[in-house]
Amino acid sequence: MKICILGLSHKTAPVEIREKIAFSSPQKLEEGLLLLKKIPHIKEVVILSTCNRVEIYLIVSDGINWKEDIISFFCSYQGLKRDDFVSHLYFKEDTDAVKHIFRVACGLDSMVLGEPQITGQLKEAYGISAGKNTTGFYINKLMHNAFSVAKRVRTETKIGSFAVSISFAAVELAKKIFETLEGKKAMLIGAGEMAELAAKHLITNGVSQIIVANRTYERACMLASDFNGVPCNFEEFPDKLKDVDIVISSTGAPNFIITPEKIKDAIKARRNKPMFLIDIAVPRDIDPKVNELDNCYLYDIDDLQNVVDENLKERQKEALKAEEIINSEVYEFERWLRSLEVKPLIVEIRRYFERIKEEELEEAKKKLSHLTEKDIKTIEAMLNAIVNKTLHRPTVFLKNLSNGEENYLYLDAIKEIFGIGREEKDEKKD
Repeated sequence: MKICILGLSHKTAPVEIREKIAFSSPQKLEEGLLLLKKIPHIKEVVILSTCNRVEIYLIVSDGINWKEDIISFFCSYQGLKRDDFVSHLYFKEDTDAVKHIFRVACGLDSMVLGEPQITGQLKEAYGISAGKNTTGFYINKLMHNAFSVAKRVRTETKIGSFAVSISFAAVELAKKIFETLEGKKAMLIGAGEMAELAAKHLITNGVSQIIVANRTYERACMLASDFNGVPCNFEEFPDKLKDVDIVISSTGAPNFIITPEKIKDAIKARRNKPMFLIDIAVPRDIDPKVNELDNCYLYDIDDLQNVVDENLKERQKEALKAEEIINSEVYEFERWLRSLEVKPLIVEIRRYFERIKEEELEEAKKKLSHLTEKDIKTIEAMLNAIVNKTLHRPTVFLKNLSNGEENYLYLDAIKEIFGIGREEKDEKKD
């Protein structure tokens, strides 16, 4: 039995390759799972397909060319030519595979380091696979461990505490200024993607109302409806400044649209309550002199990028702690795997000795025909005692193997000494 991964990601393949490999619908993913499960020697399978990665997690029998089987599957099911994608693939087995799955679950292999969404995506992929009965004993244990590791990393490190997107960084700064965003009001000037993302974060963090001003009023209405907000004609936004605590501006205007004079009037009408302004436009929308006014906090795109860069460094420090947690969890998972291998080996060794005992007892009974039934039972009891005492220390030793490293060397040596598994090897050669 081997744990295997075949995949590609944003690190190895451009988007035009990823989109060809991707399972673009739940139906296609479910069909793919069932087809993979039909391949001989594939015991269990999970498919993870996101915009940034496609990975297939497998439990396969030992000694098969599983890589070629999966490559052939992609060629036939996705209608691809081998040369179109093979160079972008990576393959992992056993320890490397377990560690990779744990790192993926924790967001350490993501485009945005430490992002939490991948954990949910992995849970969803596992749920679909379990629903189609393509998972089993090993993958169930592996996936539950992966989710447990992800939770432990979130709990024991601060990898998710540092904003590493411009829009999220803006909201985190706003929270520092106002302590809480509950009940605050915000205004979007312009309807760019980054401003829209910032607005989503604001709503998530408790902002009570969003006013949307845009040169195209229909677009303002459309975006406002997404946030249960209020649309505003572009020409009217200066009069609305006094009503909001947070301003996010991202227009394509060639000159400043917000001047110190406009903010002075708004601050006066607000009785000096603080205002937080985020200028993510290039060229800038807000005159930098606004930052010189009392109770005004202005950040432009460069300020936010500096925050993101510093936060990314902090996440990288936390990622080192996360790697230590993952390494310890990989060790524990492998220990569990080794314990599974030890138990049947102990059974096989006992069978080996029991078989010898029975054979020798039968030979003795033939040669010593004068013995009574009582004598034979005495001899049999003596042989049982010899077997039990002979196997006691080896059994204790084997049970303790799951606590050590490189124990596969001991296991392989013991199998070779007693000829365990030799018949299977001979069959494969034939």
